[in-house]
Amino acid sequence: MESVIWICFLSLLLLPCLTTAKQTYIVHMNHNLKPSSFPTHHDWYSAHLRSHTTDSDSDDSLLLYSYNTAYHGYAASLTPDQAESLRRSASVLGVYEETVYSLHTTRTPEFLGLDPQLGLWAGHSPLQLNQASQDVIIGVLDTGVWPESKSFDDTGMPDLPAKWKGECEAGPDFKPTVCNKKLIGARRFSRGYHMASGSDPIPKKQEVDSPRDYDGHGTHTSSTAAGAHVANASLLGYASGTARGMAINGRLASYKVCWTTGCFGSDILAGMDRAILDGVDVLSLSLGGGSAPYFRDTIAIGAFTAVEKGIFVSCSAGNSGPGKGSLANVAPWIMTVGAGTLDRDFPAYALLGNGKKFTGVSLYSGKGMGNKPVGLVYSTGSNSSSNLCLPGSLEPDVVRGKLVLCDRGINARVEKGLVVRDAGGVGMILANTAASGEELVADSHLLPAVAVGRKLGDVIREYVRKGGSTATAVLSFGGTVLNVRPSPVVAAFSSRGPNMVTQQILKPDVIGPGVNILAGWSEAVGPTGLEQDTRKTQFNIMSGTSMSCPHISGLAALLKAAHPDWSPSAIKSALMTTAYIRDNTNSPLRDAAEGAFSTPFAHGSGHVDPHKALSPGLVYDISTDEYIAFLCSLDYTVEHIQTIVKRPNITCLKKFADPGQLNYPSFSVLFGKKRVVRYTRELTNVGSARSIYEVAVNGPPAISVTVKPARLVFKNVGDKLRYTVTFVSKKGATPDPNSFGSLVWSNAENQVRSPIAYAWTQV
Repeated sequence: MESVIWICFLSLLLLPCLTTAKQTYIVHMNHNLKPSSFPTHHDWYSAHLRSHTTDSDSDDSLLLYSYNTAYHGYAASLTPDQAESLRRSASVLGVYEETVYSLHTTRTPEFLGLDPQLGLWAGHSPLQLNQASQDVIIGVLDTGVWPESKSFDDTGMPDLPAKWKGECEAGPDFKPTVCNKKLIGARRFSRGYHMASGSDPIPKKQEVDSPRDYDGHGTHTSSTAAGAHVANASLLGYASGTARGMAINGRLASYKVCWTTGCFGSDILAGMDRAILDGVDVLSLSLGGGSAPYFRDTIAIGAFTAVEKGIFVSCSAGNSGPGKGSLANVAPWIMTVGAGTLDRDFPAYALLGNGKKFTGVSLYSGKGMGNKPVGLVYSTGSNSSSNLCLPGSLEPDVVRGKLVLCDRGINARVEKGLVVRDAGGVGMILANTAASGEELVADSHLLPAVAVGRKLGDVIREYVRKGGSTATAVLSFGGTVLNVRPSPVVAAFSSRGPNMVTQQILKPDVIGPGVNILAGWSEAVGPTGLEQDTRKTQFNIMSGTSMSCPHISGLAALLKAAHPDWSPSAIKSALMTTAYIRDNTNSPLRDAAEGAFSTPFAHGSGHVDPHKALSPGLVYDISTDEYIAFLCSLDYTVEHIQTIVKRPNITCLKKFADPGQLNYPSFSVLFGKKRVVRYTRELTNVGSARSIYEVAVNGPPAISVTVKPARLVFKNVGDKLRYTVTFVSKKGATPDPNSFGSLVWSNAENQVRSPIAYAWTQV
């Protein structure tokens, strides 16, 4: 997939840091072995590091961070030999090279059914919820924040919650006074970034070391989660209306952990560590990496501690779709969020010389190209990459004064337009290939440009090939259109299952709005993010699971306000079991990649429905001990499990026979060499007393499913009841490798739905 600058899942690819003489290592210490002679763990870590290094550098330059909450240990700048020496220490449980993550990159509230004024749900004591949500704090780990954005206006907000322990850090361009009662905290974590940048053989321009957002991504995600009402918001006239976040009365705290060269694991862990201590209720991370064991996954490790302390953690699923097994952030204690479309579009049109007119999308806001057709060229010249419009691939003599047809892929979509413009082209048609299918993502191009799907792209390609030098076209732009059908549609870029770390845990969990999302923006950068883009805007339209993640973070904050006694897993269950799987035409959800029906590997439990999530009836709750039993079932070493759970004396005497025994709100059944898989689940009644539920299952003909009991009677609120479900792969039946089903507990008020995925072989 192209280097999606603005389909930005800070695509935290799990890439090792640059191999240099020194690099950052994260050292996992046995927290309980601290000698009493050291007053703090920081003192012990510093002395321990000093005893294993014979370095002329000062302690401060070696020891980057001490971690106390999200992790037990420290980050240090070390040579490989020094790291190896530490590994031999009796106090050390593990030493790991730092990983570098990257970013996964407004009609939304109405689309989700939120009250246009309060961000609450009709009929649920709006005044009480309004007041309660003012005490909920969302911590956003990202590229920082542009505090002057109108999205962070605090008019009418009360004093800070008493539990808040954070602060607004000063920087060369960031005064603590820019924080307020909406944006209540801003910090930055840059030591890992500086360590890597200082050892880079090709030095890059250093960023200003402050919480300020020079990228735009962090401002966009923060304002999506809990931005204030802003009237007359738009991107250069597109999507005009009122912009607002999900939890409009919630508080925001910004933790800048991402810089121009990526998001460094040591900085992310420090940000999570601090956010937990500061008192956040929700953590939102629109970044991630490839699949890795949980004990090597920085985000999973920090998130475990957060969830144990009652903090809901929402992460983007990644932008590596539609490839199978492309998910990030798959730990079961994390809410893994995929992306879908809204019922809003930005149509644009390409009229060919043969009279045929094709519809695509665009956010181009310039003067246009008039009504006169111009020559249309494609894949010309001797350069084999000219069809992709890569930098330097177009011959000015060929494209000057013409429209250029560019294939989507490899480089960023907006960069292709820049390449065309710099070569003298007057416009661009951006055509999808098989990798992106029919998914259309609108961009604020620097020149007139229209994006079209693969099928139309193939028609236009054929027209240019046959027409040769006589092929012409002209582009026009249609503004903003609402009530698009069908919607939502799963975005082609949204990463897909199966879960490559633990196949028995179905991921993603849900999808949320993640295509063409309007939200606040940094005025330090143009809407395309390109250096050549000198336009300034207070709002931008972006796409990516980076955008869907903060939607769910904000909704979780509202649920936390409505149900302060619910655990993170209960909130997660409510969002999952009430999600819907039919679009606004009452058809099953579709996948933009090929236009076919979507599956739980793409949409998880479905698209979030916050109105129903407020009163789910039943929830699947999960305790910390159950998560530990799950980890023990993965055959990790005790040291590896201690890295995640930070507890001494882990014995794994209690462990699941199968990771799928975790009390998860969805099912992923792996038969392997077995024909029978049996799981027991426990449901907690959060609805009415004397509630009765009956079960219904559906699935492929090759599977038989039995649930006992088939009827659950909850006498009281808070009652917990168990059921056992048995899955049998029928003898002689030919299994379909893409087999799915569902299990639903229902009564007149609620449907508690769990998707089921089936597999016969280990991935």
